Amino acid sequence: MFAPKRILVPTDFSDYSDEALKQALELAKQYSAKVYLLHVAEPIRQCAGDYCLDESKVKAAENTEILQAKEKMQKELKKFPEFQEIEVITDIREGEPVQEILKEQNEKGVDLIVMPSHGKTGFMKRLMGLISEKVMEEAKSSVLLVRH
Repeated sequence: MFAPKRILVPTDFSDYSDEALKQALELAKQYSAKVYLLHVAEPIRQCAGDYCLDESKVKAAENTEILQAKEKMQKELKKFPEFQEIEVITDIREGEPVQEILKEQNEKGVDLIVMPSHGKTGFMKRLMGLISEKVMEEAKSSVLLVRH
């Protein structure tokens, strides 16, 4: 019987991601597993067309984004007080989501990825669906897609 010990949950802070996190926490409680909550921030481009931002402004914007993501992760975890005893390790990476999810999987020895089948709405909904599809194709571990 499959009993995961290290569960990875990528989040975009949507309700869909909350549902995936809840499922992962339930599995973690059942199997005494550790949960890795991951947010991947897209890099901020220094130049757009002919206009370029000062490197210090780009760095400041990236730092602000990371701080906001950390706060959102804590808020996300507080939505599930019934799972406080479960060890949850948060991480924020910058880069292309699929590649960063797969790197996190390899580095942490993850044996299950739990993620939403799609993201927020509109373009993000389709994008998260594409991310989920690519992760399923390339992941070395099992992937559980959660529908909302």
